[in-house]
Amino acid sequence: MLHLIFQSPIEAAVLQRIDAEDVVVFLENAVLRVLQGSHSGEIITQQLGSNRLYVLSDDIAMRGIAPDALINGFKVIDYAGLVELTVNNPVIQSWT
Repeated sequence: MLHLIFQSPIEAAVLQRIDAEDVVVFLENAVLRVLQGSHSGEIITQQLGSNRLYVLSDDIAMRGIAPDALINGFKVIDYAGLVELTVNNPVIQSWT
């Protein structure tokens, strides 16, 4: 399953609904929650450490975030990468 997380702050109930093999993309203001050293970043790392984690390059660029400021393990993707994830994961859940 592909999870698209838009909400900020991210509710703990959302993270609890993500299974170990799921793919998670943080979009819009949710990218602010995956910065190194942030409290929410630690929670995300603990709960989603085994998941494939992504952020959209345009969303971090728009907010002035450098890719190296993200929690380790996050991959930066462009819109083509997002489309590829949606094609490869037919079940998609959006969290707004």
